Amino acid sequence: MTPLDARKSGSRSGGPSFSLGNRLARVLWMTTWFLLARWTPPALHGWRAFLLELFGARLGRRCRVHASAAIWHPANLELGDNVLIGPGARLYNQGHITIGSDSIVSQRAHLCASTHDVSDPHFQLVLRPISIGTNCWIAAEAFVGPGVIMGEGSVLAARGALFDDAEGWTIYRGNPATEVRKRALKSDAG
Repeated sequence: MTPLDARKSGSRSGGPSFSLGNRLARVLWMTTWFLLARWTPPALHGWRAFLLELFGARLGRRCRVHASAAIWHPANLELGDNVLIGPGARLYNQGHITIGSDSIVSQRAHLCASTHDVSDPHFQLVLRPISIGTNCWIAAEAFVGPGVIMGEGSVLAARGALFDDAEGWTIYRGNPATEVRKRALKSDAG
């Protein structure tokens, strides 16, 4: 999916950023989600995963996407195994979003995989994919910006705003997010 040329489409003055086919596909997606998923109880994760895959998402095993999550374009979404997308999470995936296995996107977190070229007088839309590694946690109401890569095991604390890449096994918080400390998992032995 490539955005339209803003000089020709006039997107800054209200024209479209994507083709008519793309816009119609997203209307069909949003209608389907509203009618067949938005009202479903939490336990119907399999049904919601089926609908996402029907619209092009690539999901691993045991993914749990809550009914109140908002996913802009399923074909730009790839989830590993055992990924949780929490209630009210927003995946604004005009650009591709990849989330590794055993990662959590908590309630009302927001991932945004696009921006605009601020030096362009036509304000051209620019797609900037997001990559979340395995064993990551994006806590409640946190924001992950365009083009960010979160290394394996990294954490973004509640209401944090991450605009630069996050090192693996590191905890970040604040706006803009800064490193707090390294993350170590406890042993299962015991």
